[in-house]
Amino acid sequence: MLKRFTASVREYKMASILTLLFILGEAVIETFIPFITAEMIDLIQQRSGMTDILKLGGLLVIMAILSLTCGGIAAKTCARASTGFAKNLRGDIFRKIQGYSFENIDKFSATSLVTRLTTDVVNVQMAYMMIIRTAVRAPLMLIFSIIMAAYMGGKLALSFVVIVPLLAFGLFLISRRAMPAFRAVFRKYDRLNESIEENVRGMRVVKGFSREEHEKEKFGIAAADIRDDFTRAERIVALNSPLMQICVYANMVFVLLVGSSIIIKSGGQIFNVGAISAMLTYGMQILIQLMMLSMIYVMLTISSESIKRIYEVLEEEPSLTSPDNAVTEVPDGSVDFEGVSFKYSAEAEQFALSNIELHIRSGMTVGILGGTGSSKSSLVQLIPRLYDATEGAVKVGGKDVREYDLNALRGSVAMVLQKNLLFSGTIKENLRWGDPDATDEELIEACKLAQAHDFIESFPEGYDTKIEQGGTNVSGGQKQRLCIARALLKKPKILILDDSTSAVDTKTDALIRMGFRSYIPETTKIIIAQRVSSVQDADMILVMDGGRIVAQGTHAELLTSCEIYREVYTQQIGGKEDADHE
Repeated sequence: MLKRFTASVREYKMASILTLLFILGEAVIETFIPFITAEMIDLIQQRSGMTDILKLGGLLVIMAILSLTCGGIAAKTCARASTGFAKNLRGDIFRKIQGYSFENIDKFSATSLVTRLTTDVVNVQMAYMMIIRTAVRAPLMLIFSIIMAAYMGGKLALSFVVIVPLLAFGLFLISRRAMPAFRAVFRKYDRLNESIEENVRGMRVVKGFSREEHEKEKFGIAAADIRDDFTRAERIVALNSPLMQICVYANMVFVLLVGSSIIIKSGGQIFNVGAISAMLTYGMQILIQLMMLSMIYVMLTISSESIKRIYEVLEEEPSLTSPDNAVTEVPDGSVDFEGVSFKYSAEAEQFALSNIELHIRSGMTVGILGGTGSSKSSLVQLIPRLYDATEGAVKVGGKDVREYDLNALRGSVAMVLQKNLLFSGTIKENLRWGDPDATDEELIEACKLAQAHDFIESFPEGYDTKIEQGGTNVSGGQKQRLCIARALLKKPKILILDDSTSAVDTKTDALIRMGFRSYIPETTKIIIAQRVSSVQDADMILVMDGGRIVAQGTHAELLTSCEIYREVYTQQIGGKEDADHE
């Protein structure tokens, strides 16, 4: 795990090393300052000349400046190293997620992945910052201070033998009790983020049903739950301060009482005022460093949960990968399903698709009809290998899709979904997802075929119109037509429309299909639809029910041979004709 995370440091190794070196310098100087101060106090007590006092005073000023310089440089290099590490780690996670299949994403959930990319990375960044700075400085200061206290105070330093273990044990107990609450918070963050995402995405539904107050209450409960966990943990951690103060003042009282007694009895021969001053300072340093170590322990324990969550993402292997010596060229758009059965996870009890036998010639137009839950979308998602068949084989261009390079296969297949996404940017930038090198003329041609050109031209900025995040400033039908134009620019060997004309009228739907015949005649077109009119002129129509193909044929053949198709046709077309006749 350590090796996996240190790999993300990369170009920030030098900044990390410099931080350690300057922290070392700061710790050494900070430890010697009380010693020089004690010497100066002794000179004053002995009524030495101003020259000697000024020399030590000048040395103290120089040491203070050096300590400040080392600390300042360490802070700068530490900030550069920790933020750079976080940038690299976040990039590594994001690139890893880009290689995930839908199955991998389903395993974590989208909101959990967002939390790991944001909150968890910030926690790990803080932990790394503390490791290369505070976690190095505190032990060094602790060791140096104990050595100097023993040198300056002799047997008086034995007070630390009692106080240090007592404080260390108390801080350990406090930190240990706070950990369960801190750990619980991260799982609740996932649920809170999921609630936020669900609410924002479904804002129109929330407002349509006037459920704003309900959503506020639900969010408030989730937020309060996290607050309660943090409050419980912070209340325990807050005991650090009084425990620290008790130990500091107890040590101070002990040093002053015992030290003063030794000075009076020995006439300053065994111990002097400067030594007491140094002992008090070293005592404060030792106890403060112990408290810092306890805070480091708390932070690292909190971060350990984040580290584990990020490590899970980085170590997760994509369930779909390109094979060795993968085929990089898709010869044509023919599609074959040979004894295909599919379920979304190995643990699932039922198959989403069962015993699919299907053969589509390149260039055919195939329509797919079926009720909700008939697995129409599951069928077409196997073609670009968004999922792998559980049993049997899916072939494209005569080859099993598992033999292809994933990028080559998916580059030859374009999918337009019912809820396809547009990204932030201009209309031109969104369209060029289909072909980054497309000219303006090619963009216009594709948009005309997708019946999108007219409404684009109605915008004041035309093709340079900005699309808001998620395409919220265009209607559902406009969004679908832009997505179809984007797919046409890809000039795929297989075009899949998954109910992607549901938001357009039947006339526009017919014009789009007419454009397909003229613009991409050799492309295999697979159209999932709810309307019979969208598929009735297809070369072959599939009727699906319960994850099976229950009938296939042309429109005329299915009217005579398939009761399900005939019922749908009668309800949609026959009913309409009756209404028109009346």
